[in-house]
Amino acid sequence: MFAAYAARIDRDQPLNGIELGERPAPESRPGWTTVNVRAASLNHHDLWSLRGVGLAEDKLPMILGCDAAGIDEDGNEVVLHSVIGQTGHGVGPKEPRSILTERYQGTFAEQVSVPTWNVLPKPADLSFEEAACLPTAWLTAYRMLFTNAGVRPGDSVLVQGAGGGVATAAIALGKAAGLRVFATSRDEAKRKRALELGAVEALEAGARLPQRVDAVIETVGAATWSHSVRSLKPGGTLVISGATSGDRPSHAELTRIFFLELKVVGSTMGTKDELEDLLSFCAATGVRPVIDEVLPLDRAPEGFARMESGELFGKVVLTAP
Repeated sequence: MFAAYAARIDRDQPLNGIELGERPAPESRPGWTTVNVRAASLNHHDLWSLRGVGLAEDKLPMILGCDAAGIDEDGNEVVLHSVIGQTGHGVGPKEPRSILTERYQGTFAEQVSVPTWNVLPKPADLSFEEAACLPTAWLTAYRMLFTNAGVRPGDSVLVQGAGGGVATAAIALGKAAGLRVFATSRDEAKRKRALELGAVEALEAGARLPQRVDAVIETVGAATWSHSVRSLKPGGTLVISGATSGDRPSHAELTRIFFLELKVVGSTMGTKDELEDLLSFCAATGVRPVIDEVLPLDRAPEGFARMESGELFGKVVLTAP
């Protein structure tokens, strides 16, 4: 079957490790099922894999891709939860929990195999391309907002770095849930798009907010850390799921954190139950993933280059042949 895969690890030039070509189709395994992929979306996790983060060289070649929507063996339209072994389903007692492409072949192919437990029904109202955007970036944003920040309708939230997959999802989900969303970006066009998505105000990175907020959604890291901490109300919550600008801020703001009793919460992905809730939320509210570009699978390197450049707003989606 045709696939886009990591053939080698290159920490400095990760795109050099991508190859396109034929790979073995999934083999049957007890408790697992094979899904015919209709659409799959890119995540920064795929770039990190090409750099060797979470992907060991002895696992190569590895088909990339965490997220997908497609047709299961019974002809059902489905979405995949990409955390394998979360509750032990489909894996042995000594197999650790992992994300697709860390230990198991991924979704940038005509077919992918996952534990049957990891397959959820796709709402009829969502296209395959839209549904494929949800299991990583949108699930991460959903968990950050509603599980780890614990915000309620009417609360205020700052989303740093508008344009990235998680940040874009957080703006759209926050708007749909009745939150007062502020967003930042260095790029004027991305600030305009954030307003169109529902942010009440979009500011330049580091700019003073008109009010302090109940929670901050942080994926940028070092470059925005101090601004995030200083933007919180006393008792507020900073939820972090990434550090694209680095993980070592010049000033940790420790005094401010303990004096104002701020909470700093780490967040990674989400559970199958949360993905099910997210699918229902999108179907009920009409909120849909923001898609920057849809490309056929054989143009996957273009999608990777666009994501690496940071020029995108929303998700890049690949469609299988």
